[in-house]
Amino acid sequence: MKSRAAIHTGHDNPLVIDEVNIPDPQDDQVIVKLYSSGVCHSQLHQMHNPETVTPSLLGHEGFGVVTHIGSSVTHIKEGDAAIVTWVPREPTRGRWRAPSAGVTWNEQPLDASTYTWGEDAIVWGGYVVKVEDDSPKDLSSIVGCAVLTGAGAVTHTAKVRPQESVAIFGVGGVGMSAIQMASILEAYPIIAVDLDEEKLKFAKEFGATHTVNAKNVDPVEAIIEITGGGADYAFDAIGLRITNEQILPSTRSGGSGADNIGGMAVLIGMPGPEMTVWPGHFMFHQRQYRGSLGATYPDKDFNMYLRLHKEGKFPLDKLVTKRYRLDEINQACHELESGNIMGRAILEY
Repeated sequence: MKSRAAIHTGHDNPLVIDEVNIPDPQDDQVIVKLYSSGVCHSQLHQMHNPETVTPSLLGHEGFGVVTHIGSSVTHIKEGDAAIVTWVPREPTRGRWRAPSAGVTWNEQPLDASTYTWGEDAIVWGGYVVKVEDDSPKDLSSIVGCAVLTGAGAVTHTAKVRPQESVAIFGVGGVGMSAIQMASILEAYPIIAVDLDEEKLKFAKEFGATHTVNAKNVDPVEAIIEITGGGADYAFDAIGLRITNEQILPSTRSGGSGADNIGGMAVLIGMPGPEMTVWPGHFMFHQRQYRGSLGATYPDKDFNMYLRLHKEGKFPLDKLVTKRYRLDEINQACHELESGNIMGRAILEY
């Protein structure tokens, strides 16, 4: 079948909107007619990375209806509402990526194990998660990355509990999702850190109790002062070297003894090639540094997030602040890269 998609043709090239050819699904594949997709910073990293295989398809959080299924797919059926994501719906071991979907463009194979910047997506069935039929067609897409990444880091990686203190560096879609989940879990204080005063004000609408503008003050010192010694958990939702290095000293100190453990730093944002960390944080203070890569259980968590939205506890409608058509994808990427999008932007088909 023919469908339109955004095609990445080369390092730093504008995306090309054109017709692609989608094959019939293999035994383990699913085709989803998409209604919406999130616009994620991870795709900017791919577009600017000269090592990214091209031509390729991008995007990894979408919502739509299933139109075709392979013969071995049993967890979903044609007509079901579904989220397309990048995290396998069933737990896996090790770092794994599904094979390329088999889409072609001008008879060239397009690299993509999952993609959502297109009107239809054919993906491995394990990346397609059934959700309730009344899930919002526009908002549900961002559950497939922004929400699962931020909220999952708070819930499953850090396992935040009531009255524990958290600091979140970077308040885009992922950071806002982390703040909102920390609020739902009754963390306190919840400290939002950013360089943009408008985004910090916006963060308060999602549950931030304190804000720190890192343009004006040292965020590490500010967090230590607010918490009286350091946060229980500090999350980097940006991925810059400076924030990679700031989150660990922002956490509280531990010390000698079997149960005298310090705070935990959690890296969510896609990092660069290197950072510098003083080893004494680990040895003398028993602080912990962890990564969080899509820490979620899609089959269970996706419907939970959508239920929380329906109950008014996780306002996806507030989190989505800009909407674009597929033909406007280059504009969406430019505005995201320029820092002009609060929350999350989406494509609507």
